[in-house]
Amino acid sequence: MKKMKKSCLLAAALALAAVLALTGCGQQQNNNSNATQGSSVPANSIPSDAASPSTSTETEPEQTEPSATELAVRFGDDGEAFTLHLYDNSTAAAIARYVGTASWRLPIYHYDDYDNWEVMQYYDIPSRYEIPSNAESVSSEHAGTVYYSEPNRIVLFYQEAEVTGDYTPVGYFDYSEEFLAAVQNNPTVPGWSNKLVLIETAE
Repeated sequence: MKKMKKSCLLAAALALAAVLALTGCGQQQNNNSNATQGSSVPANSIPSDAASPSTSTETEPEQTEPSATELAVRFGDDGEAFTLHLYDNSTAAAIARYVGTASWRLPIYHYDDYDNWEVMQYYDIPSRYEIPSNAESVSSEHAGTVYYSEPNRIVLFYQEAEVTGDYTPVGYFDYSEEFLAAVQNNPTVPGWSNKLVLIETAE
């Protein structure tokens, strides 16, 4: 009887130990599974616009604003504004873009001491402006025609002329007696030995 009781107690103890062991294993597996799931990064947590530094590229901003087709020109600080109608080419477009950023106030250092001064004027543009050129041979000019001449020079024929040169057409003024008078009567800047031409965007 005593042997049977001992056997029953031993069997019960072994069964209890087996149950406890299985329970511990199950909890450890669950903990390991939870730890693994917690360390993973969900795919939707990465920003969609993220890029690898080695593959990302920078592009120049696109030009969204079209270049002006007209500019306002004054001969002298207080002169009347005359409209310069621009041709559709890269030279005129570049000039319009630069003037759209900051108006030009160009000096005329020579206006009566160079060849053909009585029919033309030229205005030097600062060399920091890069202006494309597509020069063609010109031998006859209408009054009011404007050209670009390398390097960085605007040429205005304010009278009919027959002057041979390599110029890129830029635009033209509507010729009138008022326009001619404004060019010819452009005053010398007080205290200086030059005249001024102001070029800005047309309103």
